[in-house]
Amino acid sequence: MSQNIDDGYYDSQRATMVEEQLQSLGITDERVLAAMGEVPRHRFVPEYLTVLAYQDRALPIGFDQTISQPYMVALMLEALELTGTERVLEVGAGSGYQAALLGLLAREVYAVEIIPGLTESARRVIQRLGYDNVKVILANGSLGFEEAAPYDAIVVAAGAPEVPEALVEQLAEGGRLVIPVGDRSGQTLLRIRKSGGRTHTERITPCIFVPLIGKDGWVRGSGTAPSMGNPS
Repeated sequence: MSQNIDDGYYDSQRATMVEEQLQSLGITDERVLAAMGEVPRHRFVPEYLTVLAYQDRALPIGFDQTISQPYMVALMLEALELTGTERVLEVGAGSGYQAALLGLLAREVYAVEIIPGLTESARRVIQRLGYDNVKVILANGSLGFEEAAPYDAIVVAAGAPEVPEALVEQLAEGGRLVIPVGDRSGQTLLRIRKSGGRTHTERITPCIFVPLIGKDGWVRGSGTAPSMGNPS
């Protein structure tokens, strides 16, 4: 089974994903559900895995990275509380799937990826599909992307040992940061709101993500985090 299958097959698979994997598990944001019913997830996975594209599971995309399971993607997008007017930063673009979804949910999207091969492939698919408000950038996402800051919302698709200070600094007043924080074996998905120059943290759910590499992240190929900067 390949990407050359009739589009109607994938349309049906996406509709089933939205109904049985997202709505049934409690995703209620209509804009998120509509976006996930529209973006072709099978275009963001290796061709040999397209038969699995709409199952509720993470899939390998090369370079020891994965595309997150649809439910977790939907949960993170819902937690961002987007209305369509926002400038958004995504850290860990990976395949580009979540960036494409953000392109339907926000006004302007900057998706940062540290791996050159993934950056190029994500950029290629997003351009081919016509998400013109999404920019995929090769950079160290643990540092954010200061050139376009501040952001109304930031989402991190990699687990961090602690919340990177740069991301909090680049978050606009009233903004939301959604990020998995913990150790390499497991994290807790957090939503951090910025108000009056202070932050308020909510715990959403336990999760497991690939590690965030870089400053305030993990050392590539190591089981330990680098020394942190000033305490927050």
